[in-house]
Amino acid sequence: MSKQIKKNVKMIDVGGKKITKRIAVAEAFINLSTSTKEKIYKNKIIKGDVISVAKTAGILGAKKTSDTIPLCHQIPLNSVEIEILNKPQGLLILSKCNSLAKTGVEMEALVAVSITALTIYDMCKSFDKSIEITKIRLLSKKGGKSGDYKR
Repeated sequence: MSKQIKKNVKMIDVGGKKITKRIAVAEAFINLSTSTKEKIYKNKIIKGDVISVAKTAGILGAKKTSDTIPLCHQIPLNSVEIEILNKPQGLLILSKCNSLAKTGVEMEALVAVSITALTIYDMCKSFDKSIEITKIRLLSKKGGKSGDYKR
């Protein structure tokens, strides 16, 4: 190309990087009333099994990260695990993603917990207007040139 390309937006070139094992763990918290949690765990939500649907949505979200976030690379996911823990003030959502890739899986793990939380919100919003999603954050990552990270 003879003309300069203006670089106000660009996808990082990972072509020269080595494929390594990458693991990332993220969390989100969704504040729910006690009565909403009871409805979830007694399967009294009209839209269906909240936990199963939310976990499935989170896995699908992780798989579609590069379709949603413009500058993320498509990476092959070896696994996506989602755990939803019942806590006094709501539900703690954890995701763990791993891949053999040239770039990390942090965004996939963060998207997984975000979509899981949004699905719970969607399924419960008709009777609980006070639902709040908080603490979406990376807990740890392993692999890659920048090294390991743990919150």
